[in-house]
Amino acid sequence: MQTRRLRRRLRTHNQTAATNTCMTRRPPACAGVTITEPKSPLAAAQPTRYTLPMSDDDDLAFPGMEPPAAAPAYRVLARKYRPASFDTLLGQEAMVQTLGNAIARNRLAQAWLLTGVRGVGKTSTARIIAKALNCIGSDGSGGPTIAPCGVCEPCVAIAAGRHMDVIEMDAASNTGVDDVREIIEAVRYASVSARYKIYIVDEVHMLSKNAFNALLKTLEEPPPHVKFIFATTEVNKVPVTVLSRCQRFDLRRVPADTLARHFAEIVTAEGATAEPEALALIARAAEGSVRDGLSVLDQAIAHSAGTITADAIRDMLGLADRGAVRRLFGLALAGDAAGTLAAIGQQYDLGLDPEMLLRALLELVHAITRQRLAPADDPALSAEERAQLADWAQRLSFPVLHRLWQLLLKGLAEVQAAPVPLQAAEMAMLRLIHASDLPDPADLLRRLSEGGSVVAPATGPATPVAQPATVMQATAPVTTPTPVIAAPLVAPARIETPLLSTAAPADFPALVALFRANNEARLHHMLTDDLRLVSYAPPRLTLAAPPRAAREQLALIAKRLTEWTGTEWQVDFIDNGGAPTLRETELAGVAARLDAARADPAVAALFNSFPEAEIIGFDPDERIPHAQSR
Repeated sequence: MQTRRLRRRLRTHNQTAATNTCMTRRPPACAGVTITEPKSPLAAAQPTRYTLPMSDDDDLAFPGMEPPAAAPAYRVLARKYRPASFDTLLGQEAMVQTLGNAIARNRLAQAWLLTGVRGVGKTSTARIIAKALNCIGSDGSGGPTIAPCGVCEPCVAIAAGRHMDVIEMDAASNTGVDDVREIIEAVRYASVSARYKIYIVDEVHMLSKNAFNALLKTLEEPPPHVKFIFATTEVNKVPVTVLSRCQRFDLRRVPADTLARHFAEIVTAEGATAEPEALALIARAAEGSVRDGLSVLDQAIAHSAGTITADAIRDMLGLADRGAVRRLFGLALAGDAAGTLAAIGQQYDLGLDPEMLLRALLELVHAITRQRLAPADDPALSAEERAQLADWAQRLSFPVLHRLWQLLLKGLAEVQAAPVPLQAAEMAMLRLIHASDLPDPADLLRRLSEGGSVVAPATGPATPVAQPATVMQATAPVTTPTPVIAAPLVAPARIETPLLSTAAPADFPALVALFRANNEARLHHMLTDDLRLVSYAPPRLTLAAPPRAAREQLALIAKRLTEWTGTEWQVDFIDNGGAPTLRETELAGVAARLDAARADPAVAALFNSFPEAEIIGFDPDERIPHAQSR
């Protein structure tokens, strides 16, 4: 309000200054100008006034300088085709149904919160709700309706943004508590002409903490004639206290096929033509945002002079040619390094960003995976592209697709961080080609069990793409072997033993596990690594303790056993003798298993092929250990 008053004062001041300036200037003598000369000394002290004609059709003060006729201002498509009713709102059927039922049953909330990504219709929905609540029908006797007429005075005024009872506030530029205080003071007064006084606050998350706190009481218990509609793209920044006072509607992203059909109707209405693939590209580039898509479509119409083609859209947006991406993908699968580098260089010369190229390849791998898992006909794809995807989906296995995805994803991160993105993209594709020549672990073990060679064949001439069998052979699953962590060389596994037990442990390892189960970590470590068993005859125990052992800790062993079992234990200690410690026993068992693994014929053949390989661990449930070269 203060800003509006200041603007009015400035406008009045400027008009007054302009009038005074015109009064002091003496225009040249010309037809249609009446000059009044001063007739007295007092009048001479006053500025000379000149009377100019008031009609624009009469003589002008400056002949030959007529202003050009005002042409109608061009409205961008995002504003021209903004939805004016719920029927024209795209992709928000759930919200429309909820609001329609609420209006029909007179169950109107005091506040609504509209959230979603940019360009899905949050502000447009708020204005439609305002029209739906204040519509009086074409005859002036209607009530709130889900289908506002659009011709009554409230509907027309709200659509034009000049209704006195529908106040729109931009929270991005009015963030303070003083702006909210003006709303709090104004809600006490009844609406001027509408049924409800509606406050539309856009980007409400930009309000300050104090502004939110000042609005809470009014938002919870507003007067019956006041409604609030909030819109935001970052609902996580809105306090929970505000969210709990509003009905929340999450506006969904508009599907690409819906956007493509909508754009086709707009292109026809604008007197232009467009290829279906071009509209599909625009819909995908919009990422579910109607406004973003309309902005791109507006630019495309101007760029193509009324005939929108897919090639023009790719050039305009810097998108990769799908055919070129498929050819590049086929070259990489075939192991054609020279052809792959040439294809990357050709796309780079055409102006394609290497990052966009990697993203297009990732999108292709994702499409192949979805085609294999859940086949579906995408209307945005051509018949040739659908056939190619179906062929790859049939012949590429899930391990292959998963490996391709991981390699391309790693390459994308390198392209984004590299000082020269083109070089990073080339190295990523070369790594993918090199991985296609390596066998996967399952195939490697199969070859070893069959007595075959595991050495990769020498790289020969690149295989042409036209041989699909070679492409599939080059893309056998080849993930890098995952290092297997060695089994823990510690005390026996924890036994779920109750804290109190009348039964004595069956053997010495079970007794040691009892200390672990009762969280006696220090005593458990001593029994595992330092003390050697001499004799075990419950409730009597004889152990060999090293000289460095703490005697006060040794005395606790018998005390804890007596407490846990309810039987008096006698624990004796000697200076030497006894069996190996549990730790030494465990290490000896592991060493024996590693020696047995090295003696396995399959592992021996593996070491012959990879001399620098080293066994770093094994799976206790597997007969053949896993090896990894370093």
